[in-house]
Amino acid sequence: MRLSSEIALVTGAGQGIGWAIARALAAEGAAVAVNDVEPERAVRAAEELGQMGCRAVALPGDVSDRSQAEAIVQQCERRLGRVDILVNNAGISPKSRPGPRKASIWEMDPAEWERVVQVNLNGAFYMARAVAPGMVARRHGFIVNISSQAARNYIDFVGCHYTATKAALTGLTKALAGELAPFGVRVNAVAPGRIRTELATAVPDQVNRRFLETVPLACWGEPDDVAQAVLFLVTDQSRYITGATLDVNGGAWMP
Repeated sequence: MRLSSEIALVTGAGQGIGWAIARALAAEGAAVAVNDVEPERAVRAAEELGQMGCRAVALPGDVSDRSQAEAIVQQCERRLGRVDILVNNAGISPKSRPGPRKASIWEMDPAEWERVVQVNLNGAFYMARAVAPGMVARRHGFIVNISSQAARNYIDFVGCHYTATKAALTGLTKALAGELAPFGVRVNAVAPGRIRTELATAVPDQVNRRFLETVPLACWGEPDDVAQAVLFLVTDQSRYITGATLDVNGGAWMP
């Protein structure tokens, strides 16, 4: 129970990778605030964590809206006491064309670009901005941003908005790591490859089969693989690591 004294807030935690992260943190003893834009998903996830014996609360809200992001953090502080661990997992990757497939830049609606930037990048900024003062005051805290293999190399079925925002998250991670390190706060990122989630299975089977041919381990990653990477980054096992991006992709991208 390495996290029995910690309180975690995970965004986009109602399903997929976010849910696996929330479950892994709870299994190590953390109290967990479950955020999701869909209230029903947040409530269901918090109830399941409660059945595990975890102190859990549901905090629905849209992190892309600054006032809602700030309210989510305030509610977590009021109901659980503080935020020791923030995992910025909420993200979207629209596939709105036949297939489904990504929109090329000349097809992309600027409103779609702006929405992805708002959720994937601005949401992480708003949440980190809201938790930072408390972490600095306590001289303790962890922020983990969920980036993507798409930030590392070109993936032909991922839109330029998703790629750009996930790359920006790795830059934000480095900037925040440098700013917050003097206060004992560590900031890192995890960049998943092809993980078996609702988002990944929304594309045609042939697309996923073609992508898996580029993975040396020749298999899907599972949400728990990402969750274990996050767990590593918020425990003393990684005490001398900050500003790093941990790749979880089966060898599909090797720097």
